[in-house]
Amino acid sequence: MRFPLMIASAALPLVLGGCLARTAVDVATAPVFVASKAVDLATTSQSEADEARGREIRRREERLGRLQREYEELADDCERGDDDACREAVVVRREIDAWLPMIPVEPR
Repeated sequence: MRFPLMIASAALPLVLGGCLARTAVDVATAPVFVASKAVDLATTSQSEADEARGREIRRREERLGRLQREYEELADDCERGDDDACREAVVVRREIDAWLPMIPVEPR
């Protein structure tokens, strides 16, 4: 009964030595990991910036598309003699003119 206890006692430092070394390495490198994670969260990569810009451009293009469809409908109503539609078409056209410079032109 004492023999297995002696073997376990002899092996304990070998097993714990690896655990203690690993813990020491983890403790020593933890500040580096924390700092790098903070920098990563604080900065925006180029691909993230490109994705955000693309989403914003698509949002603007969708808004412009809705405005143009609304303008076309109002213009048709205006041609049929609806004075209110004519006034609304002018307002929508001004909004379209304000949105156009915010959408980049694709090179052909």
